[in-house]
Parts: sequence; C-alpha cells; structure tokens
Amino acid sequence: MLKLSDFDYNLPKELIAQYPLERREDARLMIVERKTGQITHAVFKELNKYFRKNDLLILNDTKVLNCRLIGKKITGGKIEVLLTRRLNGTTFSCLIQPSRTKVGEKIIFAGGVIKGILSSKGKISFDQCSADEIYNFGIIPLPPYIKREPEDLDTVYYQTVYAKNAGALASPTAGLHFTEQILKKLESTGIKIGYLTLHVGLGTFRPVKCEDITCHKMEPEYFLIPDKTVELVQQAKAQKGRIIAVGTTSLRCLEAYALAQKKEGSTDLFIYPGYKFELVDKLLTNFHFPMTTLFMLVCAFGGRELMQKAYREAVDDKYRFYSYGDAMLII
Repeated sequence: MLKLSDFDYNLPKELIAQYPLERREDARLMIVERKTGQITHAVFKELNKYFRKNDLLILNDTKVLNCRLIGKKITGGKIEVLLTRRLNGTTFSCLIQPSRTKVGEKIIFAGGVIKGILSSKGKISFDQCSADEIYNFGIIPLPPYIKREPEDLDTVYYQTVYAKNAGALASPTAGLHFTEQILKKLESTGIKIGYLTLHVGLGTFRPVKCEDITCHKMEPEYFLIPDKTVELVQQAKAQKGRIIAVGTTSLRCLEAYALAQKKEGSTDLFIYPGYKFELVDKLLTNFHFPMTTLFMLVCAFGGRELMQKAYREAVDDKYRFYSYGDAMLII
C-alpha cells in the first residue's frame, strides 16, 4: 500500500518564498538524473544546456483570474469571497470567509459598485454587472502559504509571461521562471515550443486525507490541447526529440491526452508511483508541499527515494520553495 506518510518530508518555514525574485531567470535550478541518481545545481537561465535540437517544450498558457474579492456585509463585517467557478451568467461557486455567512446575505464590493447575494450554500450571484467587471474589481489569489496581502508586483510575477487563456485559480508556477528572452533563445537553438491550457483549480491543492493514497479522488480540471501542439508532439517523437513538460499541469494534460486521445475536456488524472508515463520524457517543476498530489506526481516521475533525497538536499542548500521558489529539472 502507498501510504500518505511515505510522501512526507521536513521543510523549515523560512524556506517558503514570500516574494518573487526581481529577475525571474535568476532562480536556482536543481538537475536530477533518474538513471544515475546524480544531482547537480545550476541557474534557470542556463536551462538551454539540458535540451537539444528537436526537443519539444510544452507550456501551460492558462491565466490566473483576479478571483479573490474583498467585501462587506450590510452590517459592516469584512468578508472574503474566492470565486472558484463561473456557473452561468454572473452566478459563481465560491468559498467564503468567514464561513458562517448565511444564505441570503447581501455583500457589497468595491464601495457599493458591485453587489452580490449568497444565493445558496457555496454560491454567489451578482446584480447589474458583467463577469469581466467582477474580475476587474478582484485581486490575484495568492496561495495561503504566502503570508502577506497581494501587491502590485504580484499582478506581474504571479502570471507567466505567456499567460493567455484566463480561467485558473492558481498559477502554473513552473513557468514563472521563463522570460521572453529565454524562450527566444531556446527556439533559436532548434528547440520547439508548444502550448496547451489546463485551468488550475482547487482540486490540484485539495489535501489527501486517506492513508492509502490510491483512495484519493482528484477533482476534474478543464484542459485544451490545440491541433498545432498535437502535431508538434508527433513531430518530436518522429524526430527522436524529447517531450519536456513545464509543470505538473502540463504533464497531467499530456498524459490525459495519451490515455484517452482527447484534446479537450476535463481530467481527474491522479498520478502516483507506479504510473507508466506515455508521452513525457523530462519534467520541469517547482518544489512542492509534502503529502500532496503534486509531490506524489514528482515521485512517480523521478522515483520516490531519489525525490526524497533531492528534497533533503534542497533543504540543506536552502533552495526557495513553492510558488515563488526555485526549480527542478528531472531528466
């Protein structure tokens, strides 16, 4: 049995990055080789050294929504609403703090410009405004382990430079290290770049509560793989190029396609040790929380013992962890 405790590790809180680096490409890069178990250290801007002509880099171009709203009840009490999914029109599923807020209560946002009402448990409806107007008054939903309020810099640094299709509740953080210059440099050396979309939802971060991890169920997330990207994948395979997934979201999307041959839909694919990878040859990722589906996926790709060793070394060398942290390339 694969136990939840098998995916635990010790992380000092001070290693959780609270701010992005001023220069994205200055993040550290740990290189982990599966066959040899060798671990080496580099800087992200040296990434091109580990790729070769005809390799294909796959990026998730989802864009984070400004889906966190700060409002007030009619009585004056502060309330926070996280819009998790648009249901229809201007009705959304949501998470609310404080959770004791009652159905039927009215909430005022943006000084009264936007008004909402809790239409039912976990749902909010807005009057006399569009979805775009609602998001315009929202703020970026930083993860709870970043212990500060969002700042202007987060509107830039918490999006990838290639973010395009709005719909995510969190950033595909492995891509945060890329700059337009790095992408151009990779292409100039014969490396192909393809894009797909997977809107990161709450399911990616929902905690695993069962000791037998195989009992855990992922929540579906929407994905789309354009025809052009499918063609690039086929070309790379034909030309002996390697497929490099940037982030766990890109990897899950590609593997979901490989399993079902479906280019659009939703996926609840849960990848843990024992999974047989069909498409992806390399994984570029950040450092993840212990006992999460993200860390389990990394252990499936790189081997649990090797990943535990790599994470211990990252802690000892004081790598920066999580969304605004450093990166790892598993070869």
